[in-house]
Amino acid sequence: MPTHPSQSNLEKARTEQNIAYIKQMLGELGGVARNEKADMLCYLIEMAYLEAGDVLAGSRPLSVVEKSG
Repeated sequence: MPTHPSQSNLEKARTEQNIAYIKQMLGELGGVARNEKADMLCYLIEMAYLEAGDVLAGSRPLSVVEKSG
């Protein structure tokens, strides 16, 4: 009998896909910002891009706020 992934596994996979999509979009936005020589936007987008990569790699938590309970 085939097993079905648990809801938490599905949620984790969905979250990973969403973060990967965000990272991809940040990469594209970074290119636009570089073309416009928008230095502060480049910096902020790059920081967000790196953060998304760290979250995907598991080296940073998704949230900095501890969940209770």
